[in-house]
Amino acid sequence: MQITIKLFATLRNNRFDSSKMEYSAGTTVLDVLNNLSISEKEAAIIFVNGRHVERDHVMLDGDSVSIFPPIGGG
Repeated sequence: MQITIKLFATLRNNRFDSSKMEYSAGTTVLDVLNNLSISEKEAAIIFVNGRHVERDHVMLDGDSVSIFPPIGGG
């Protein structure tokens, strides 16, 4: 199945902004994070198709996942 992955802010360093990738059925968000070498600590906010999800969310063909690092401010 094909999934669109969008990375934001520091997660783009040495990676990509947006990419379509192939995964097998039953792939979770955590599987995607592991495949991209993004630690759970680095991925603070995750959306699939515009909705907040947990790392155990099972992806479906055509899904779009957006991954954000922790937000800093001051």
